[in-house]
Amino acid sequence: MDCIFCKIIKGEIPSHKIYGDEHTFAFLDINPISNGHTLVIPKHHHENLLTASEEDTALVAKTVKKIANAVKKTFNADGVNILQANGTAAGQSVFHYHVHVVPRMENDGLHLWPPTKRIGHEAAQMAKAINKNL
Repeated sequence: MDCIFCKIIKGEIPSHKIYGDEHTFAFLDINPISNGHTLVIPKHHHENLLTASEEDTALVAKTVKKIANAVKKTFNADGVNILQANGTAAGQSVFHYHVHVVPRMENDGLHLWPPTKRIGHEAAQMAKAINKNL
């Protein structure tokens, strides 16, 4: 397999390791949004959240919480974004399930969500359509 994150886990590619246990691995992002921007990945390869096992998703979530608390404290951050992308259209560039833990400061200039509003009937139709696919 030619997965860069799998190679990082195996130690074939260097990384700045933050944490590792039997199931997960955390390391600094090579292109950070902020100081302390960390990636958390499962040690088993999954393309993204949608293909990952429920067990691996739960284990990653547990590690994400641990890392989020650590980076918030380390950098005295005002907040932390937990970000995850699935597929090219969503901005995923490495196809190994991973979660970004991004420490944030007030007025740091990073704007993730532009303000948009849905009118009532559009929102109701969308909710109904999504519910059908659960």
